[in-house]
Amino acid sequence: MRIGERVSGDLSTASRGSQGASTAQNPSSERSDESILSRAKAALLAYVALTKPRVIELLLVATIPVMLQADRGHVDIALIAFTLLGGWLGAGSANTLNMVADADIDQKMKRTARRPLARHAVSTRNALIFGIALWIGSFAVLWWAANLLSALLVTATIAFYVGVYTLILKRRTWQNVVWGGAAGCMPTLVGWAAVTGSISWQPIVLFLVIFFWTPPHTWALAMRYKEDYRAAGVPMLPVIATEERVTRQMLWYTWATVLSSLVLILGTSWIYAGVAVLAGAWFTSRVQRLYRETRAGAEVAPLKVFLQSNEYLAILFCGLAIDAVVNLPLITSYF
Repeated sequence: MRIGERVSGDLSTASRGSQGASTAQNPSSERSDESILSRAKAALLAYVALTKPRVIELLLVATIPVMLQADRGHVDIALIAFTLLGGWLGAGSANTLNMVADADIDQKMKRTARRPLARHAVSTRNALIFGIALWIGSFAVLWWAANLLSALLVTATIAFYVGVYTLILKRRTWQNVVWGGAAGCMPTLVGWAAVTGSISWQPIVLFLVIFFWTPPHTWALAMRYKEDYRAAGVPMLPVIATEERVTRQMLWYTWATVLSSLVLILGTSWIYAGVAVLAGAWFTSRVQRLYRETRAGAEVAPLKVFLQSNEYLAILFCGLAIDAVVNLPLITSYF
């Protein structure tokens, strides 16, 4: 009996020791699991950040209304969804490859120092593979869901944005965003081509709207962060010119933007016409005010123009989308 009791007691003691060891090990195991999940989440967010999700908003703003205008009175939800997916993959590819090329200057600018490659959250090799994979996915989706023309237009956009703007223009001339901004205009052509398989005067007009809109939009932001651009050696116009010259250029491009938007009235009804006139007057008055304040030597707030430029473009294209869906008689039908 004593032996049995001793054995039982030993087993009980061993059992308690085992349970204690198990309890002691669990927190470490849980912390390990949490660490793995945390690293996986951080990696996922880093890859998403490579695509510049906020910049891709322009894709949504521009593509959907153009597709609706290309097929007035009809809404092909499936085609729109796949075109947006293909366009998103293409834009993500261009933005990722742009970060690969700009990793060195991103480290020098406070505004971009937290980008994935600048803080080494993703390796250059992996980012390059990721960017190429996104391009292949974009091409495949658009060719399958829409047509070859739309897929080729996205490929041309990526090549131009990375090869011409990022590698050639950006570090060499103050007109970098003037000509490089053409890449951001391509969703108008892609959206139209996805629906019709061709290009006509209307997407070209909308291309010009975004083309002329890009300089005042970008220079307003560059005025706020010009020291960042100077430190990185990027010759943005606000870095090399006076504020008066910058705001005067912004005003000229703003007028060109609004006048271009009015040309599209020939292919729309009074809904778009009213939105284009009112929104154009509102945007122009804000840039005009910035120019007057700069000439007077007053303290200016260029970021307000940057934000309003986003609102203007969103209002204009939303007006176009509503006009296309409602499909009232075109203004030209009254003449």
